[in-house]
Amino acid sequence: MTSADETPVRVGVFGLLGSGNLGNDGSLEAVLGYLRAEHPEAVVDALCGGPEAVAARYGIPATRLHWYRGEYRTASRAGAIAAKGLGKLVDVFRTAAWVRRHDVVIVPGMGVLEATLPLRPWGLPYSLFLLCASGRLLRTRVALVGVGAAPIGNRPTQSLVRWSARLASYRSYRDTQSRDAMRAMGVDTARDEVYPDLAFALPTPPAGTPSGTVCVGVMDFHGGNDDRARGEEIHRRYLDGTTAFVRALIADGRQVRLLTGDACDAPVVTAILDAVDSPLVTAAETASLADLMKETAAADTVVATRYHNLICALKVGTPTLALSYAEKSDALMDRMGLAAYCHPAREVDADRLLDQFRALEKRSAELRQTLAERNLVAARQLEDQFTELTAALFPTADHAHAQAHARTRQETP
Repeated sequence: MTSADETPVRVGVFGLLGSGNLGNDGSLEAVLGYLRAEHPEAVVDALCGGPEAVAARYGIPATRLHWYRGEYRTASRAGAIAAKGLGKLVDVFRTAAWVRRHDVVIVPGMGVLEATLPLRPWGLPYSLFLLCASGRLLRTRVALVGVGAAPIGNRPTQSLVRWSARLASYRSYRDTQSRDAMRAMGVDTARDEVYPDLAFALPTPPAGTPSGTVCVGVMDFHGGNDDRARGEEIHRRYLDGTTAFVRALIADGRQVRLLTGDACDAPVVTAILDAVDSPLVTAAETASLADLMKETAAADTVVATRYHNLICALKVGTPTLALSYAEKSDALMDRMGLAAYCHPAREVDADRLLDQFRALEKRSAELRQTLAERNLVAARQLEDQFTELTAALFPTADHAHAQAHARTRQETP
């Protein structure tokens, strides 16, 4: 606790939060839970993609990540291009001013060091670089906590990601492959640890009653950053294969519950519902990872694409098959003892997927026990993550006073 003469630690959280991605928001929720439990004196606010949503849901002040409100729209006209360019310049000063007001900034999980989905260097990679560079210049500790990383082919994106990681005060990763990717990019990872994804720290709902339902988590999948030229072809193959698999489940008389993990996935749900036109197929309305966990806990089996759909299913102990689009999904399934149950999202073969699904269901009882054991291990490891985070980020009272004094001197004309 903070005594009357101590200045509360000022903590910022940063990222594409409140923007419709349930996994990103779940990672934020896990970090806020840690801060409220272990550092209730901390004053917390956010610099994020969806400030209104973050403020309303989590009760913390939030600032828009970008000055230019059309940041996420493709700029084609000269005026829009100029405004976006001006926004990038303005964001240098906005980001620095925001960082300066904090003692600590936490980037909670998310794949901020990867480009496994389409990504432009002047988007999040640029914003993350501004954050980490500002932190280094202004002596604010920036922590990349439980983040995902992957090899990046685009050189400007790779450079921004590499420098962001180098400039951060603290790094931990959600899998070994992420740490290896950053090491391959030239980042010294000797002191960086690997822990389970932050979402494993969220509360687990009670187990549901088996109902025969199969949850199918879908995604607006167009391949990765290097697949832009083939994006529509990849999407069509994914949608056709997933729809054929749902049809096969219906033919077996199974009830199917369609899940999403981002607002952009809704058209995929609509396309599948229209294609199969069956009362056995319904769509879940989920606004959080807690909602996703409730859905997957009530299912007999889950087949899912999005990373945090997989995490929710695995966390509640439901046997799960991954439609994998990146190494992070394979690594997650391996960590949880289900490495044999991965299927490539780029080449969904409904017949082979159905064979894997049936093999998974035959081992359901055994795999539920395996997941229960792996979840206990994950919970203990995340306790270690938060203990390490406290030691790395939260200063002693004397250091806090010294830092506040130094900051006051900097701000005095």
